[in-house]
Amino acid sequence: MSGLKSAARLADTDDETVMTDAKGDVVPPHTVVFFDHTAMMSGGEIALLNLIQHIDRSRYTPVVLLSSDGPLVEKLVASGVETHVLPLDAGVKETRKDSLGIRGLLRPKAVWAIVRYAWRLARFLKARHADILHTNSLKSDVIGGIAGRLARVSVIWHVRDRIASDYLPGPAVKGFRILCRILPNYIVTNSEATLTTLGMKVEGRSAVIHSGTVRTYVRVVHDGVQQETPAALDPYTEHPDYPLIGLVGRISPWKGQHIFLQAAALIRREFPSSRFQIIGSAMFGEELYETEVHALTDSLNLVDCVEYTGFRTDVPALIQNLNILVHASTIGEPFGQVVVEGMIAGKPVVATDGGGVPEIVQDGVTGLLVPMGDVEAMAEAVMKLLRNPLDAEEMGRAGRVRVLENFTIELTARRVQAVYKEMLSGQQSFIA
Repeated sequence: MSGLKSAARLADTDDETVMTDAKGDVVPPHTVVFFDHTAMMSGGEIALLNLIQHIDRSRYTPVVLLSSDGPLVEKLVASGVETHVLPLDAGVKETRKDSLGIRGLLRPKAVWAIVRYAWRLARFLKARHADILHTNSLKSDVIGGIAGRLARVSVIWHVRDRIASDYLPGPAVKGFRILCRILPNYIVTNSEATLTTLGMKVEGRSAVIHSGTVRTYVRVVHDGVQQETPAALDPYTEHPDYPLIGLVGRISPWKGQHIFLQAAALIRREFPSSRFQIIGSAMFGEELYETEVHALTDSLNLVDCVEYTGFRTDVPALIQNLNILVHASTIGEPFGQVVVEGMIAGKPVVATDGGGVPEIVQDGVTGLLVPMGDVEAMAEAVMKLLRNPLDAEEMGRAGRVRVLENFTIELTARRVQAVYKEMLSGQQSFIA
């Protein structure tokens, strides 16, 4: 295939487990092609990497196709995953989700680029004898859905974005919901909140759309995190000298760094020794907002107590140094990966009450939930934890237990593999 770059082809020979059929003959692993339009390490790509690293290689051979080069390629190669880069037209690849209007969706040049790429992807699926195509982003969903039809390969859409008007333009929302009924054979969402925005709900083992029934089968599979034990959970002393409160995530208006800073100004009035970290950097053309956030730090006189770490690859270590993790999104988060990462580290969490986050945080037990965009409520929740360090420590312990029981990557991988098994055996309970 012209333009296709093979980043790695490494065999996994360490696992001695093999699959056999009824006659005892060895059954080769099924090939699952994972497709994503970007190789940048955003939340969806981190979740994809974690999943692929925990797929049972004795049953499924992961092959990854990306539309651009980037950090994800290097990490996949280091994990021994066969990885390819097939460049996508820049005009399509770089179109942001929040700019997807009807004109952008129907531009002849963009439509032709998508169709042409889908043909190339279909040829790749046939060449690799793919059993399943597993897409990981909105753009890859659409392109992969077309390619799967062309190649006659079953397609899973892993939907990690809320398909709602506060997250996407109206035409994109309507179009995607329609395509959900046409292109994929199976939809996996990262939360019940995400599933709800598709206009569907799960009833037993069926996928039901509010206006009727559909043939596409649907399942919620929460993202998971590594369950390694931190080297040492720092004891939360009664009077910490410099409590460190952190916000993790890319710098973006809907991630709420401006809310976090305004809350920090209020917290400093009662706890003047407190320090704050903003962990992450701007991505996808949001540098202007990052500049505005730095200006807000100056205007609130927080320069001496706020640290910007920029993009970091050692986020778990940074979280381990925090006393409190704050999640400040101003619109509903599709899931809340950072919240889970804070909880697995044993940190009390203050998070906004929207999207998939309430499926993770038990308010008052594993953390505190506050209304989205409410500066005063966020500040008060953080100060409540600072005033009651023993309660905060107990919340951190309870949060870690909750993650170990419900949100580990091992659980996620098993549940996704159950979807693969169901699809390959033809046991989906599609409704007419």
